[in-house]
Amino acid sequence: MSEPVKGPEHQQRGYEDSDVSVGRLFAFAAGVVGLIVLGVLGSAVVFHFFVSHQPLGPPASPFEDVRTVPPEPRLQTTAPLDLKHYRDEQEKILDGYGWVDSQAGIVRIPVDRAMDLLLQKGYPVHGSSPAEGGPAKAPRPAALPANHEAAPNPAGAEGKQ
Repeated sequence: MSEPVKGPEHQQRGYEDSDVSVGRLFAFAAGVVGLIVLGVLGSAVVFHFFVSHQPLGPPASPFEDVRTVPPEPRLQTTAPLDLKHYRDEQEKILDGYGWVDSQAGIVRIPVDRAMDLLLQKGYPVHGSSPAEGGPAKAPRPAALPANHEAAPNPAGAEGKQ
């Protein structure tokens, strides 16, 4: 679908002069430049107006701390340090022993210890009970770390539940 060639003079020119008006192109460019110049001049006039009608007052002394603290809530000024403290606290919780609810007897153990216990006991399977597969095997107790204080057993003596 090519357009037919219009004759020998079309091949000699090498461009189309009927679609583009160079005068209108320059007029448009001059209009854009004029708008930019008017915008810059208008901004300068407004700036000088506000400088002369709203003075900032005497300059602050370099020896005086004139900063006022903004009202609450304030932005974080040391966000990376705050994040480090938060992560350290979370690591202490994940790697340590402690009570979650002492009334109900719920304790928190380190993640590595919990994974070891799950490997010893096995994962619970949905729909199975100890009666189906025979007697349940009690997991053998693992040695506690040296710095661990044993939590009292809320159910009474060991083995009774």
